[in-house]
Parts: sequence; structure tokens; C-alpha cells
Amino acid sequence: MRRRGFDLRRPGRRRWLSSGWIWFLLIGLGSLLFLLLVTTQEKTPRSRPLIVQNSFTSSFPGDLNVTDELLNPLSVTRQLLDQISLAKTYLVISKENNNLEFARELGGQVRNCQSLLATAATRGYPLSVEESEATIRGMALLLYQAQQLHYDGAITITKMKGQLQTLEEKSKLETDKSSKFGQIAAEELPKSLYCLGIKLTMEWFKNLHRYRRAVEARTSSEKLRNNNLYHYCIFSDNILAASVVVNSTVTNSKHPDLLVFHVVTDEVNYTPMRAWFSMNKFQDATIEVQKFEDFTWLNASYVPILKQLKESDTQSFYFSGKGNSKTPIKFRNPKYLSMLNHLRFYMPEVFPALHKVVFLDDDVVVQKDLSELFSINLNGNVIGAVETCMETFHRFHKYLNFSHPLIKAHFDPDDCGWAFGMNVIDLREWKKKNVTGNYHYWQERNVDHTLWKLGTLPPGLLAFYGMVERLDAKWHVLGLGYKEVEQSAIKEGAVLHYNGNMKPWLKIGMEKYKILWDKYVDYSHPLLQRIIAGAKAYAVLGIQSHR
Repeated sequence: MRRRGFDLRRPGRRRWLSSGWIWFLLIGLGSLLFLLLVTTQEKTPRSRPLIVQNSFTSSFPGDLNVTDELLNPLSVTRQLLDQISLAKTYLVISKENNNLEFARELGGQVRNCQSLLATAATRGYPLSVEESEATIRGMALLLYQAQQLHYDGAITITKMKGQLQTLEEKSKLETDKSSKFGQIAAEELPKSLYCLGIKLTMEWFKNLHRYRRAVEARTSSEKLRNNNLYHYCIFSDNILAASVVVNSTVTNSKHPDLLVFHVVTDEVNYTPMRAWFSMNKFQDATIEVQKFEDFTWLNASYVPILKQLKESDTQSFYFSGKGNSKTPIKFRNPKYLSMLNHLRFYMPEVFPALHKVVFLDDDVVVQKDLSELFSINLNGNVIGAVETCMETFHRFHKYLNFSHPLIKAHFDPDDCGWAFGMNVIDLREWKKKNVTGNYHYWQERNVDHTLWKLGTLPPGLLAFYGMVERLDAKWHVLGLGYKEVEQSAIKEGAVLHYNGNMKPWLKIGMEKYKILWDKYVDYSHPLLQRIIAGAKAYAVLGIQSHR
């Protein structure tokens, strides 16, 4: 029988088993030590502050720099502001979930944080960690509770989206209301101007012969047709506004005796307008008052606007209030159909004997002598105007509908706009280039209001296209009726234009610009004094009746 050989592997196996137990023991001891260490750290109270105060904050100078504080990631101020923003969001959500008690706690903590920030702003140096730690910790606890109430990020985002949509709808509604009320306020004739017209009419008929003689003396036919004089035209139904234009132009003129004003108004204001300019002297200037109803050529067969007024669609759009609700109220303002607005496109017919005129809107104030305008070379163009395309808002695409093929085919949307209100007009070039015919062409194609919607400037841009000479911006400063205007521009401006709704004769006018207009109103005039006294007495009676 053969003996089994001696197995050399067994001793080796014993050694491997013995060394494995050693490694297993070492790993177990290490894990035990790690668990003990973690447990000890959890039981040990943390005394470290919520914010680590860095050397930048601790060495802050005496004056509080809010920008630096907000840019500093370890700033106490920044953390407080972040907590306030988040807390306000949770505050809204908790109210929506009828958790009013928690909402009150959040609101109180927000006020505490705001009070702390106010203290820092008042004293002039930043908050320290010590004085703000309790407030930050308290807010952090409430924010943690908000998260436990499932006010998490997803819910917050959903809620905020809903709130944002609601706020946008409310904002749009309020904007529409503001626009409507502003438009109504801008269109409303102030009671004082209404009373002035009535009193002037009464005064005219009381002294009919005297005023007629004055009119005849000041409107001699020779001066009205003399092309060596400076002719200004004003189309207006506002007596006081027209008076300010005339008075400011005459006051700042070097040669007032060479000025001729052609005022065109309507039937209603014709008599009071004549009375006003008859009883008031504007140095030696010549003033003619006409009414457009006397122009026999102004009829529906010649003028597209008058023809369109007879159409039911136009009447419905402007007067019924049943038009497209998406069309802003200002686009459906009947004043844009007034012939006093569209008369500017019939200059050669209104003034057949004149060669050159300066057109002035009734909402302007003249600050400089304008005689130089009559010697400006228009280089064969029809009209001189100040361009308004310093910003994209005033380019053609703002006024015209470039989705319409007719507009798209003939014009560039980035072409520069310009302003009516103060314009030099060469009437001989006008006749040669048939500007009125151009205006008729475009007006007839806009019966359905698809080429443009608002006012007389869009058809003006089309009718005078390629026939506009650019004037220096100092001649015509715009915006005093709707925006802030640089003081340097106002000081240098020859003509200040109150374009916009906030006219200087309205209560909604901008107070700081009203003074520039008021200086050319003679409030010592007996008629104005009586109107002012009557308004004061009416106000007193109104106050007493409410007591």
C-alpha cells in the first residue's frame, strides 16, 4: 500500500486563515472608532455661528457700502435680504393655504429682519454676526418649518407662476384703465376754457362794431399776401393755446411788425377767437382768423376724410364704441377725424398766395426768434422737420403696418420718423410735387385702418416721403407733454412742444413745464380774472355744501 505524500499546502492555509482574522479585526476596530467619533461630534453642541465673519466684514469702514455688502457672499446683510425674499414667498403661499398662524410668524420675523437692516442703514456701518445671529437663526427655523409643510421648490414655482400670471392680468387691466382715463382727461375741455369762449362771444356781440373795425384794421389784405413777411399758420379750436403760440412768437421776435399769423378754427370758436385777438394787442403783428367751414373746396368729393365720415364703418369705429376691443381707445379718438388736424395737408389751398410758411401746433411755446427758418435752404424738398429717430421707437415701423403688402413694398421699416408741430413748408414745391395728391392716395387706401391707426403723422410720413429736409434738433424740442426732457435741451430749444396727453392747460399737465407756458398767459386780463374769481367762488361753495 502506497503512502500519501506529505501535503505541503496545509501549513500555508493555516497561515492565510490566521492573517485574515487579523485584518478583519483591524477593520472592525476602525469602524467602531469611526462610529464613536461621529456619535461624539453629534452630541457635542455646535457653537460655530451661522455665518463665518471674514476679515473684509470685520474691518469694514465707518460708512456702510451697500453694494459691497451685497456682493460679499459672507455678508450678514446679504443673508438677511435673501431670507426676507424667501420668507415673503412662503408668506404668500401659507396665506393661500389658510395657515394664518404661520403666516403671522413669518410676517413678524420679516419685520424683525427689516428693522435690523434699517438700524444698520441709519447708523452707517454693517451688522455684526453677534447682533444678527439670533434673528438669522429664528428666520432659518421658520424657513425650515415651511419646507416641512411641503412648501418646497416645485410647489413654490407653481404658485409663483400662477401669482405672476394673475398680477400680469391685473397690471394689464389697470394699464388699460389708466390709458382710458388719461385719454378722457386729455380730451376734456377745462371749464375755464369753456367759460372763456362764452364770455368772449358775449363781449363780441356787445361791442360788435368796435371789434369789427379792429379786425379789419389788423388784417389788411396787403400784409396777408406779402411774401416778404414772415407767415405763421396755426390750426386750433383752443383760444388760450393759440394765444400763447402767438404771444410767445411775438415776444421773442426781433421784428414783430413783420410777423403775420393765420389762425384757422371752426365755426364754434370763430367768434370768440376773433374777439380775443381783437381786444388784445400783440405788438404790431398781423393776425388773421378764419374758419374752415368757409373753404368751399373742402367737401366730401375732394377730401377723403369727409367722404369716409359718411360711411357707416367709420362712424362705428370712432363713435359707436362697438369697435374691436383690442384696439386701444386712443386709436379710436374722433379728434383724429377733425379737419383742424387734416387741414395741414391742404396748405396751398388754404394759402394760395403764399410761397413759404412756418406751421406751428397749438401746443407749442416759442422761446427764440424764428425768422432764420424762412432763410433755410430746403434743397428742393417740400418740408423742413426735426427727425425723431434717435431711438427705434420713432422709426417707420412704429407708425405703419409693415405686414401690409402695400406698405412693405414701398417703405423701409427702419426709415427715420420726423415730427409735426414746427415745420417750414415751401408751398411752391408742394404744388410741383403734388403732396396733397399723395396724401389722398394713401388716405383712400386706409379706409379699413389696416395701413395705420393713429393720427395725422403716419399719412404725413407717407405723403412727404423723400421730400423732407432735416432741421437741427434745437429748432423743435419734443416730449414736454409725456416725458422728462433734458434741461439743456429745453434751454437751447427754439420751440418747445407739449406733445402727449399732459397739456399745460390741463390739470394733468407736468407742473415743472407748465411755468414755461404760463409766462405767456396774461392772467391779469379782466376776462381771465373774472373766470378765476368765479372758479374760486364755486370751489368755496362746493366745500361748504359738503360740510
